[in-house]
Amino acid sequence: MPMGLLAPSAMRAPEPEVPSLLGDIDVDLSTDGPVDGVTIDPATGAAIIEMDDGGVTIDFSPETPGRDKSGAKKHDANLADYIDSSELNHIAEDLLLGIQQDDQSRTDWLETRAQGIRLLGLKMENPKSGVDASVALEGMSTVRHPLLLEAVLRFQANARGELLPSSGPIKVADKIKANGINDDLAEALEGDLNYYLTTTATEYYPDTDRLLFYVGFGGCGFKKVYNCPIRRRPVSESVDAKDLIVSDASTDLRNSRRVTHQITMKPSTLKRMQLAGAYRDISLGFANPSLPNAVDQEIANTQGIDPQIAMQEVDRDHTIYECYCELDIKGFEDKDGKGPTGLALPYRVVIDRDSRQVLEVRRNWREDDETKLAKIIFVKYSFVPGLGFYDIGLVHILGNTTNALTAAWREMLDAGMFANFPGFIYAKLAGRQNTNEFRIPPGGGVGLDTNGMAIKDAIMPLPYKDISTAFAQFTQNIAETGQRVGGTAELSIGEGKQDAPVGTTLALLEQATKIESAVHKRLHAAQAEEFQLLKECFRENPESFVRSVKGTLDWNADKFIAALEDASIVPMADPNTPSHMHRLMKAQALVQIDKAYEGMLNSKEVVNRVITMLGYDDADALFAAPQAQPPNPLALAKMAELKLKQGDQQIKAAGQQQELALKAKIADQDAAKDQAEIQSKQELVQQQSAASAQELQAKQRIAGLNFLGDLAKHESALNEVKDASKSMGVLGPQ
Repeated sequence: MPMGLLAPSAMRAPEPEVPSLLGDIDVDLSTDGPVDGVTIDPATGAAIIEMDDGGVTIDFSPETPGRDKSGAKKHDANLADYIDSSELNHIAEDLLLGIQQDDQSRTDWLETRAQGIRLLGLKMENPKSGVDASVALEGMSTVRHPLLLEAVLRFQANARGELLPSSGPIKVADKIKANGINDDLAEALEGDLNYYLTTTATEYYPDTDRLLFYVGFGGCGFKKVYNCPIRRRPVSESVDAKDLIVSDASTDLRNSRRVTHQITMKPSTLKRMQLAGAYRDISLGFANPSLPNAVDQEIANTQGIDPQIAMQEVDRDHTIYECYCELDIKGFEDKDGKGPTGLALPYRVVIDRDSRQVLEVRRNWREDDETKLAKIIFVKYSFVPGLGFYDIGLVHILGNTTNALTAAWREMLDAGMFANFPGFIYAKLAGRQNTNEFRIPPGGGVGLDTNGMAIKDAIMPLPYKDISTAFAQFTQNIAETGQRVGGTAELSIGEGKQDAPVGTTLALLEQATKIESAVHKRLHAAQAEEFQLLKECFRENPESFVRSVKGTLDWNADKFIAALEDASIVPMADPNTPSHMHRLMKAQALVQIDKAYEGMLNSKEVVNRVITMLGYDDADALFAAPQAQPPNPLALAKMAELKLKQGDQQIKAAGQQQELALKAKIADQDAAKDQAEIQSKQELVQQQSAASAQELQAKQRIAGLNFLGDLAKHESALNEVKDASKSMGVLGPQ
């Protein structure tokens, strides 16, 4: 038949063979019938699409147009299983381009971080050799000043001591019935939550400790709080700032256009995520070889590891981008009563960087949130808020100072070496020598042919000088300034004064550690935010806590959620105590107050708080058994005086009555005394009168006696006269 007479159907090329990619898959084309030109094979789930030209297209991808999308209505569903493949490709390309731009905006920041790792001086470096053309001197020193390293280590140690106590970092603030939670339930909740973070989540303490190192060094670090689908429990893991890609033009996490967590994931871990239903179960192939960035390269060099690219494909890790962004996805638009609003909603999108395949698309807002605001699962731990998104750390504060001190140290070491072992030049007229090496060992000698010249004329030492006192003092001033700014200066507060006032000492400490105190308050606020996110994860998955913790109470999901609703979970650390030194001074101040106002404070409770402030958890075990002691008279007198001062009206009235009775008694005694005195005076007068009468009587008696005496004398004389007369016969008988 001539060519022109051939039917159009005879002009079609033969059907191509089934590609080897399909393997031994058998496709049964005898289906139940097409639906809108699409037929679903019940055996394989493949979509068979009949083309207009009579051909057939077989689509083995899970996101076929004929797939049931009822499962997408679940709030936590993986929408990547229901979004059209072309829409997924569009989402992946747009996000990858944006992530690349965000990563490029922080290139200088990554380079500064890499230089800071070198400034830590953690890598052993040998003195430079003269073979190296870049070295000015043979044996040039390579020592680095440890100013930056000391500041970072001190900050890490202080922050760990405050934020990660041995008993656990969580404190339940409401331990009374103010919010409906009793004290026993609050104590059990606090103890079991701390048990979870210290025993069940064994990664929490070492991971947070490493985070604090990066916060002090680089300026910021991040915590990611989420429910892990593999471990089936809430997890709070640190994320290094280099792995959290955010545009430096952003101010914080909530206002960022994109927040991307770059994850290096083993193929086995990726497969576990797919089997757990977190990611789409699709073939990604092998990861492409990639070079580490500047920070990863410097970390590997410091650790002494050669970051070689894995030659075997099975040994290469996948680079996963977990991007938190806002999208207006076709088929899942935000709608109101009038239709699509065009509002971009928050989603979590997971992309494999090498294959550019979308593994996960999930809604990133709460199901009961009508405003559909994005959930934040990252917490930023900040050292000093900076000019952009990435904050200022000790590498920025002390980087240039460390460079200056490193250069000064090297100059001082090199100057000392050349001053003690100076080089020299010699005259060529001294003659040909067998060697030009003139290094003389200790106690040895070297012969030199001077051709008749004096040795001092043939050889001249170079005029090397040792370091000057002014240069050494200048270097010391630089180090002291750096220590003061970095918060590592040695404080001699109260040295030699054991009786220094505690208030003055605390004021000096606060003045000297203002930077450290401000950083500690930021860390405390970040940890409080972290615990709130952890609380939300427990509320979403209470069975993980019930399953993991066997505490003092028989927890169940309802009881645990009720406790979480009523309890206020806060960090155990004190935001006003940035270091152990402050805690010691506060304890000493409390003891001094108790001594100054004896009897007004509960001494046992004071000692209990002091022991707790010192870091001991078993304060009750340190107290001796109570013993009966006699009452202290002085204390009783003070208590009586205190009661009198506090206005005990009864005691005061009794005292006033006693005082009035005493005054009345005294008045009665005075009156009786006066009466006795009057009576005594009267008796004295009477006695004096009686004595006068007796004296008068005595005088009268004496007078009478005298008269009688005189009368007797007269009578005797008369008798004598009579007798004489008789004898003389003058008188006759009577």
